Amino acid sequence: MNIWKRVSLSVAVAVMALLLFTMTTAFANGAVTSTQTFHNAVQSFPTPNPCTGASATVTLIYNGVFHTTALTSGKGAGTFWATGTQTGDFVLTPDDPTQPTYTGHFTTWFGDNNNLHNGVEGSTFTIHGVGSDGSTLDFHDVAHMSVNANGVTFSFDKPTCG
Repeated sequence: MNIWKRVSLSVAVAVMALLLFTMTTAFANGAVTSTQTFHNAVQSFPTPNPCTGASATVTLIYNGVFHTTALTSGKGAGTFWATGTQTGDFVLTPDDPTQPTYTGHFTTWFGDNNNLHNGVEGSTFTIHGVGSDGSTLDFHDVAHMSVNANGVTFSFDKPTCG
């Protein structure tokens, strides 16, 4: 799994876990909403360099926000929206000490919109880092998936290194 997917997944799981413990909820006309913010959150985990595949460990320090809304009654019951954005700094340390360590900035966003018949999910992920040898690490990923009421699925994932 590339660094973008791991970071997006890792951050989303952390956000959801925190929501279970610290959720602020408002009920209005059958809508349940929740917003959670993060400041100076830290995560570290093994992941490959997204452009070379070389094994490494990434450490993230980021701020973010996660928001959900669910319609629980009435005509729209079963409709759900979620969105989240994280942005911060990273250090990508290769397992091979002869390769450069990259430091830089990342930003990721995801959105999820579902009802009882259709669903759409999307995400973007961008990093820019500078290596200890002066090289650069630029990566961008755009992913999308949708399912219509007939069960037809459309999806793409477009990672690019530059």
